[in-house]
Amino acid sequence: MAALVFSRMCGLALAMVVAGLLVAPADAKHRRSHKPSWVEQLLTQRADQPSKARSKHRPKSRGKRHIVPNQAEPKTPDPQPSADDIPVPKARPEEAQKTDAAKTEEQKTSGAPNRSDDDRFNEEKSRYKKQARPEPSAPEPSGSEASANTESRSEPPAVVPVPTQRPDVTKPEVEPPVVAPQPSEKPADADDKKMLPDPRSGDLPDAKMPAEEVACRERLTALGVEFEEHKAESNPDIGCSIPYPIVLKTLGKSIAIGPATELNCPMAEAAARFAANVIQPTAKAEFGADLKSINQASAFVCRPRNGTRKLSEHAFGNAFDIASFTLSDGRKIEVGPTPPEKDGKFLNAVRKAACGPFKTVLGPGADSDHALHFHLDLEPRRHGGTFCQ
Repeated sequence: MAALVFSRMCGLALAMVVAGLLVAPADAKHRRSHKPSWVEQLLTQRADQPSKARSKHRPKSRGKRHIVPNQAEPKTPDPQPSADDIPVPKARPEEAQKTDAAKTEEQKTSGAPNRSDDDRFNEEKSRYKKQARPEPSAPEPSGSEASANTESRSEPPAVVPVPTQRPDVTKPEVEPPVVAPQPSEKPADADDKKMLPDPRSGDLPDAKMPAEEVACRERLTALGVEFEEHKAESNPDIGCSIPYPIVLKTLGKSIAIGPATELNCPMAEAAARFAANVIQPTAKAEFGADLKSINQASAFVCRPRNGTRKLSEHAFGNAFDIASFTLSDGRKIEVGPTPPEKDGKFLNAVRKAACGPFKTVLGPGADSDHALHFHLDLEPRRHGGTFCQ
């Protein structure tokens, strides 16, 4: 019986030796083909090194640190650190991330046949991490980082503020004067400012109106002229004078004149006769309408002739200017340098007929001062001559 038991034990031992010989080459081959990963090497080195006393100055962390259990003393695990002592991981730079990615890709390529061992190791590592310490909470950003994040998350304004444009400050351009400065005139002598003497400047009204003035007024009334007496005009400083002026309201029964025209009586009679005997029939012949009114531009004005020291005939009420004629059909004929053809024919006829009854006749073409009216006066001339332009 003992011999039978011994023989069976020997056979069992022989089978175990043979199995060990067969398994040893395969295990050696597996170890040669399997290259330990960097995580296994790191854990092996940490397990082999003796634990060092923690120094006061903690080295700067380069990335996430994993606490590996002390394999030598499994019965006495390290005390769990508090949340305040857990080092806050810093963001790794882009280059480090790229290097780690390259290493991970290399490990995936080289360790593809042993993916099951790596998976088991990762599961054990994650399980131990959960037992060793709680997961670190997310780091709270500092004040400057928090404000920066808040500003980055702030929504853009609804209306983009537009900077206020600076006013265009341009240097004022120096513009030339509207009127070129004229050299100062030399002071003229007092005698140069005085009007040339005229014998009519000294005429003053008498206490009783002369007979010729009375006769003139009677003729005006016979012609149907309406007029009013006016006080005498006299200005010794300039030399203007009208001893017995009148103000015409009409030039006949159906011919008005306006505005009010102050003249001496002989000039008023000459104007009334010319309107009735020349202007009225000429208007009837040219336009088939009667003369209704005459618009005068100037009558008595106390002034000299333009550009001279000689008194004008207006200063004695001995001249008046005609600006336009109005006919009974409403047509208005204005004196000017370029009137319509039919109006021009009428104006030329009146102007030509005026030279005779009046001693001076001026109008458009004579000079610039008479471009828009007829000037008629009774200035006495030598030998009874006339001056018509």
